[in-house]
Amino acid sequence: MPKQNTHPEYQYLNLLKEVLKTGVWNIDRGTGVRSLSVFGRQTRYDLSKGFPILTTKKVYWKGVVHELVWFMSGDTNIKYLVDNGVHIWDDYPYKIYVKSQKSNVKTKEEFIEKIASDPKFAKRWGELPRIYGEMWRNWPTRYGKGIDQLRWVVSELREDPYARNAIVTSWNPEYLYNMARLEDASRFPICHNMYHLSIKGGKLYLQLYQRSADLFLGVPFNIASYALLTIILAQILKVKPGEFVHTFGDAHIYENHIDQVKEQLKRKPKPLPTIKIDKSVKEIDDFSAEKVELIGYEPHSGLKGELTVAGGLYEKQ
Repeated sequence: MPKQNTHPEYQYLNLLKEVLKTGVWNIDRGTGVRSLSVFGRQTRYDLSKGFPILTTKKVYWKGVVHELVWFMSGDTNIKYLVDNGVHIWDDYPYKIYVKSQKSNVKTKEEFIEKIASDPKFAKRWGELPRIYGEMWRNWPTRYGKGIDQLRWVVSELREDPYARNAIVTSWNPEYLYNMARLEDASRFPICHNMYHLSIKGGKLYLQLYQRSADLFLGVPFNIASYALLTIILAQILKVKPGEFVHTFGDAHIYENHIDQVKEQLKRKPKPLPTIKIDKSVKEIDDFSAEKVELIGYEPHSGLKGELTVAGGLYEKQ
């Protein structure tokens, strides 16, 4: 009997293969871009066996770390990312800005330069209200005071290690799609919309439900980000990291990523790196980019692909 592939990355690679082989063509109604898609899949990563960042292509680690700091801080403005040289969220505020037609800034590069250099411009146009950080740390309520979901789940698990209700959600219908009033509706999608924490046998488990998953560009980030979040929260809760469980709704490969995916599938996974979190991280707000170290990451070369700025409110032409 042939030996099975046991490297955890094969879960992701096998999902890519499945989508290429059996995926159904979808068309994004906002952009017209096609993707191959399957529905309802799951992968899981034992964090005691290494940090599950992809090795068959280089993942933008700096972007993973700063994005997670951005989320965990509750920030809603891309200026923090721009100031740290991370541009993975530039497209959505720029798309909103272009539709406003209120300035002579003509290119995305000029827009980002204005975000970096002009505080008033950044405050007005760098905002992405109702983004993950706000939903995690300052969920809007009818009585004005926001709810800090992330702080609550930490408190809940400290008080009751057997708690089954430690859930953080970003899915608020009041601000999403045509459920929302037009003036309130977000112009970007909430894709990784809920995660659930549980302590079992002195280990912290985190399950993410991701309703929409761009397998080539987005999911490698999501795996690394939520695995890192699990490890950080485990340290704060004084337990060991358990598993990161990644549950997908619509898992897809965009048509303009298919060649890159086929190239990636020719590569064999390499040994997983490890993560070190500074001992000073004892509470949520203690975490910052310089307090995490990725050790022994030696991936294959990067593979680039164009981001499809899809999702969010669909506005009929």
